Amino acid sequence: MKKRIFIAILAMGFSGIVAEVLLLRELLIVFSGNELCIGIIFANWLILEAFGCFFLGRIAEKSKYTLETFTVISILFSFSLFTAIFLTRIMKRVIGIAIGESIGFVPMLYSSFLILFPVSILHGALFPLCCRMYFMFSGQDESSAGKVYAYETVGTIIGGIVCTYLFIPYLHTFQASIVLAILNVIVCLVVLASSWKIGLFQKTVLVFLSVLLFFSGFVVFTGHVDRLHHHSIQTQWKNLNIVHYQNSQYGNICVIENEGQYIFFQDGIPDIITPIPDLAFIEEFVHLTLLAHPEPAKLLILSGGAGGIINEAFKHPSIETIEYAELDPLLLDLLRKFPTPLTESELNDSRVKITHVDGLLFLKTTQNKYDFIFVGIMEPSNLQANRFFTKEFFSLVKKRLNKEGILVLGLPGSLMYVNDELKNLNSCIFHTLKRVFPYIRVIPGDGKNLFLSSDSQNILKIDRKQIIERLYQRNIRANVIVPWHLEKKLHHGWQDWFSRFLEGSSQKINSDFKPLGLFYSITHWNALYAPSLSGLFSQFERINLRIIVLLFVFFLLLYVVFRLKHRRSFQAGIPLSIITTGFAGMIFSLMIIFTFQSMYGYVFSWIGLLVSFFMAGAACGAMLATKVLTQIKNCFRLFIKIDLAIICFSFGWPFIFLAVRAYLDSPDVFVFFKMLFLIIACICGLLIGSQFPLANRIYLRSSTSLSETAGLLYASDLLGGWFGGIVGAVVLLPVLGLTGTCITVGLLKLTSFIVLTTQSSGHL
Repeated sequence: MKKRIFIAILAMGFSGIVAEVLLLRELLIVFSGNELCIGIIFANWLILEAFGCFFLGRIAEKSKYTLETFTVISILFSFSLFTAIFLTRIMKRVIGIAIGESIGFVPMLYSSFLILFPVSILHGALFPLCCRMYFMFSGQDESSAGKVYAYETVGTIIGGIVCTYLFIPYLHTFQASIVLAILNVIVCLVVLASSWKIGLFQKTVLVFLSVLLFFSGFVVFTGHVDRLHHHSIQTQWKNLNIVHYQNSQYGNICVIENEGQYIFFQDGIPDIITPIPDLAFIEEFVHLTLLAHPEPAKLLILSGGAGGIINEAFKHPSIETIEYAELDPLLLDLLRKFPTPLTESELNDSRVKITHVDGLLFLKTTQNKYDFIFVGIMEPSNLQANRFFTKEFFSLVKKRLNKEGILVLGLPGSLMYVNDELKNLNSCIFHTLKRVFPYIRVIPGDGKNLFLSSDSQNILKIDRKQIIERLYQRNIRANVIVPWHLEKKLHHGWQDWFSRFLEGSSQKINSDFKPLGLFYSITHWNALYAPSLSGLFSQFERINLRIIVLLFVFFLLLYVVFRLKHRRSFQAGIPLSIITTGFAGMIFSLMIIFTFQSMYGYVFSWIGLLVSFFMAGAACGAMLATKVLTQIKNCFRLFIKIDLAIICFSFGWPFIFLAVRAYLDSPDVFVFFKMLFLIIACICGLLIGSQFPLANRIYLRSSTSLSETAGLLYASDLLGGWFGGIVGAVVLLPVLGLTGTCITVGLLKLTSFIVLTTQSSGHL
């Protein structure tokens, strides 16, 4: 029976991570691929699990039918996942957000909370039930919670690997969900059937499970799951003509057709329109910039080149070659699957060299020089996009430009509606460019501002007369770029206007490890869709390390005063330490994911490995700590040492990245540096996972209930993780960056360490 309980615990961990990853991917599509929502989703998942563990789990475990209660909750959890997936896909329609429109911070927070609510709470309730089941059939007490924690982690590792390499590549979300439900039904059947006492109630449950298993298989083999999948997609896209819908390792692509016009959506945002694109923007983006160069010959386009940009560029007779780097090969495959004269001429032109590679890695590996480098990403709306607006990226671009070469990029702009958030976004990127390029020419516009950066001051000397002469010399035929339009766009008054536009705005620098451009992009979108939060985000921007240190000192002074007035001991140290450890664990996870995405741009193909290595470390830590419980007398001393190790790791992490940062320009080092992320993820998990069994043993000295202790500490761990997910994703990582966030985590852990070590030893 003990082996079957072990299988049930593994299934609990397996089911949790699979459900979390499936819902995470679905929510990312709805949230426009913004990686910061990962922290929000993780946070909501953890706080709901904590609620289910601490409240619903404690109620459920009082039932006389423990195995049957576990079965009911497992089945409810499995099938609530279907509802959650369907609700995710129709979310925008329910809350009244148009297709292609981004979701603000508040709707992102509450909508993900409501969707995750039933799934997370039910899964959280399984942990104390598993602790009780393990105790019932093993007879162990103090080590039960630690072993369940470790076994659940092993199941999580298996689930992460299976989900990444089997479910996601070969099954759509509903198929993966029904497979998960079938697995849980089989596990429940095995657990119940092995019970030595089977009464009428147990037989009824077994019959119900058998019927449920048969029904699930029937739904799979008759194609009802596929029909549900297609129906939910049609509902999500408001019954538009969807000709293709597919997830790749980089995101989601949906193709919509209407009377021969195709729109390619990436993570819910329109990316390419063919055969008639947005000519007004494309012509300005290409011709206004190419006319600034006397004879452009070699171009590099980083993302977004197909669908008009390449076609317009070839109208300039001096263009010899265009190199085009596009990260996701699926996008170009679909452009060929749904051909139009425009895309056929672009992709089949012998002068176009297409490479399926990340643009940043392409710049590191190529030795070619270019007259123009176009960034086809129009704003740092997520971490993947932010990488093309940082000081590090601009420095790399500078090395790949010819003497009079020009970097071209765009940002949101407006000539009529101007707010502080829009000004801060443009000012931050402008001053980041100024750190690298001596000469910058900005062409303001309604919708997009064009930034031209170069080492040559010729871009500052271009005037309307010169540009119009080149327009006639090259015989450019365009719909928007005509002489009178150029007269308006290049009027010298716009340069003065833009200088006044930036006055009083942020002069902070956007970098890979401090993505302020992403933060300002988020504040800009929230100002448009949730203006009531503008004041809150402006306060977030004011947070700095000085404030963090002052808060740390203030808390310590309050604690000293409290201890002087109340000399009696109290038991807050262990739960507080577990809360801060949960906070640190979430922040470490987010830092690994965000830093990987900032450097490589394809975290979704590696997120399974990163999570698996983190969980593998956590499992090893929990198992090692559980093993030494019976061999050591002073668990508190070991707990303190691990706390110190987490503090040292927090303060030391930035130095690891700063030490190797100088070598990242080497392509070979850049590629193999990924292995360091896996090592760090494992070490983080090892430190975080090893504290829970020790905390459980220490706290049980002053508590008589195993389940209440396990529930309290598990809930404390999840509560800390929730707080870390919200604060880390929205404030700490974008505003303070990697170094500031690590110092904040170290100070927070140091606070709980001081509280813990000043408690009376009699209660430890």
